[in-house]
Amino acid sequence: MKKLILFTGVVLTVLNCNAQQALWGGSQIVSPETHPDKSVTFRMYAPEAESVLVTGDFLAPQLADTPYGKAEVPGVADMVKDPNGVWEFTSEALSPELYSYTFIVDGIRMTDPSNVFQLRDIASLTNVFLIDGDYADYYRINDVPHGTVSKVWYDSPTIGTDRRMTVYTPAGYEKGDRRYPVLYLLHGMGGDENAWAELGRATQVLDNMIARGEVEPMIVVMTNGNIAMEGAPGETSLGFAPPTINLPNTMDGTFEKHFPDAVKYMDSNYRTIADKEHRAIAGLSMGGFHSLHISKQYPDMFDYIGLFSSAIKPGKDSVSEIYADYDGKLEKQFADAPQLYWIAIGNKDFLYDANKEYRQYLDEHGYKYVYRESPDGHIWKNWRIYLTEFLPQLFKD
Repeated sequence: MKKLILFTGVVLTVLNCNAQQALWGGSQIVSPETHPDKSVTFRMYAPEAESVLVTGDFLAPQLADTPYGKAEVPGVADMVKDPNGVWEFTSEALSPELYSYTFIVDGIRMTDPSNVFQLRDIASLTNVFLIDGDYADYYRINDVPHGTVSKVWYDSPTIGTDRRMTVYTPAGYEKGDRRYPVLYLLHGMGGDENAWAELGRATQVLDNMIARGEVEPMIVVMTNGNIAMEGAPGETSLGFAPPTINLPNTMDGTFEKHFPDAVKYMDSNYRTIADKEHRAIAGLSMGGFHSLHISKQYPDMFDYIGLFSSAIKPGKDSVSEIYADYDGKLEKQFADAPQLYWIAIGNKDFLYDANKEYRQYLDEHGYKYVYRESPDGHIWKNWRIYLTEFLPQLFKD
């Protein structure tokens, strides 16, 4: 008994030392704290720090130099230190959304130690919080029937290795013999098969929209577009290799060439409706690029195509047969026009001009598409919204 009491005392001491403690009343710091007016207070205990900033997509964006030219980046705000060493900042009232943020303490970026909810986007860790309402209600876990999310390994003879993808099957899939249409949902550069399920809240969106009757029940396949890695960082034969956007063979045609391997696996192992009319493909940024070129390479495979903030043309040095005969392949694809060709982009996106030129090309050739323009730049806020708008248009008789 004495040993148990001693052990408990040690554990409590360690926890108290490591927890962020506000000095008034000894209560744990609350951060972030959402108020009834939907403003949010952020707090950080750092009595020795000279400067603490909060940065995140809930703040007005700033224009900065990036590898892609001038682009919007998350805003930054000063936090104010009280006499107890607690730094604090309260935002304006926020619109409904899933937001991300981090702190910058004396020039060092770090996550909020009082908030355990974090997401990885490529090599960056950020904290997240949710403001309810509007589109954000789709991002919540609600009291509705839930689908199943599986991490699936499949053989890719074209590449010569097994690869991993995330597969969502709708509620009730396991209990019947019904067959389902399939959406292939592709991530952006530096992402992986976890990106849409985690950063994009795709599984919550699907559960909620299917339950409301706004979306047809469907299987959704989230592939890994990084040819150099079989799956997400830290979950492959490369071990704990750090995430990066500079992976080889990323946009050189290899992924597009191998893509039928994933479709064949799904049609052989799941109750899919294996025809063009019941297949869709969509993706963000690099995933939009892949969706564009996969759908024109295999014009009889997909009847619904979604390009979210998409890159358009391959690099000048690309020699893959996938990118050859650009005009002829698009002509063949649109000869038997897709049910839906949906293009969406923010008006501050660094890919905006490329998308504008592509739409002009489609217009000149009489190829029908639907266009959605939104505010903001190359950000997950847009892509989550695009998903909620794209899904209800799929597989409608």
